[in-house]
Amino acid sequence: MFSSMKNMFKVPDLRNKIIFTLVVIAIYRIGSNITVPGIDFGQVQVLQREAKAGGVLGFLNLFSGGALTQMAVFALGIMPYITASIIMQLLAVVIPKIEQWQKQGAVGQKKITQWTRYMTVGLAILQATGITYQFHNGFLGRGSAGTNIDLIKKFDVPHVAFIVLTITAGTALVMWLAELITQRGIGNGMSILIFANVVSRMPAQLGTVKAEGGLVDFIGVLVFGVLMILAIVFVEQGQRRIPVQFAKRQVGRRLYGGQSTYIPLKVNQAGVIPIIFASSVLYFPVLLSNVISVKSIVNFINKNLVSPTSLVYILFYGLLIIFFTYFYTAITFDPHQQADIIRKQGGFIPGIRPGAPTEKYLGGILNRITLPGSLFLATIALLPQLALRLRHLNAFPFGGTTVLIAVGVALETMKQIDSQLMMRNYEGFLSK
Repeated sequence: MFSSMKNMFKVPDLRNKIIFTLVVIAIYRIGSNITVPGIDFGQVQVLQREAKAGGVLGFLNLFSGGALTQMAVFALGIMPYITASIIMQLLAVVIPKIEQWQKQGAVGQKKITQWTRYMTVGLAILQATGITYQFHNGFLGRGSAGTNIDLIKKFDVPHVAFIVLTITAGTALVMWLAELITQRGIGNGMSILIFANVVSRMPAQLGTVKAEGGLVDFIGVLVFGVLMILAIVFVEQGQRRIPVQFAKRQVGRRLYGGQSTYIPLKVNQAGVIPIIFASSVLYFPVLLSNVISVKSIVNFINKNLVSPTSLVYILFYGLLIIFFTYFYTAITFDPHQQADIIRKQGGFIPGIRPGAPTEKYLGGILNRITLPGSLFLATIALLPQLALRLRHLNAFPFGGTTVLIAVGVALETMKQIDSQLMMRNYEGFLSK
């Protein structure tokens, strides 16, 4: 392990990439702690105490690494970029032009990236305006006692426009930093910045657990976190390999083909996206409660859908995660398209006829492995909620989303470093 870490810094190119990535992360974390001008810092501290209780505000604060409740320059973090990327992925299913771009290689990907950037800026403007209003007088700026927590000292057009412009510019800078890491650093820039956010909050949350629950709860949470990490690594590495055989064909005097490969279908094909989708859907009723005047509906939402420890919240959360796992998996992996690609390349799955039978076979396997994947995601997401409910804690550092992102990004980054070391005849992390 330590010899492999030494090898990382023996290769000049790899060493420069790692240092560059660390410098960008440091810049990002600095920007996440610089509060936008015109914000009442005393009220910010009150709001941060409210966010520690979890719920909607706690989830939104997760991906910004605490920058949202501080109304920092990077308050929105990388979330608008993620949202724009997901929207472009979904639009590719219904808009033929985007689907054509996906098949054009580097040229098409450049166009998709450009439109993703435009959409990111547009979403950042909308979200910055929304959170500015909400933090002035809305659900996000309401304390547990029902009193408003107003972060904006002067709520007029010039000040609001300046705050929105600052946060939007910060989002554009974060997007640029993420792309810089992808191009000149190690790993996927968007994932690395999310990893930095979610990990940065763990030490403070562990301290809160020890202060509230004592040493027993502290050790219990650490053991629970280690077991979660082991389970996630085991499932994330799990995949069903479908063998594909390519028939031999003769062109002139040469014989081509005859090779065999496989299609890797991961157990958790959808990653952490279903958890993000499910949390976003549960956030809509909370927003609607601010404009709905029916008292019974508002009371139901405030009682059951605001607190993450509510049994109704936990039930809906789990069902939505299972639904969105199937939904996102169906979008990202199309059995019909995959069967068509195999047929055009002259390949076949042993024992299965090309065309419709191959499509049906792939679809059946995908449905079977998606079920345990969805149940695994729901379990990982709900265990922390149940722990909070049973132990009456206000903070839990090993939330399902947090650990899934941290472990997934760490594994992918280690694989990239390992491949770089192996290319230069060094022993890597994963080769032992």
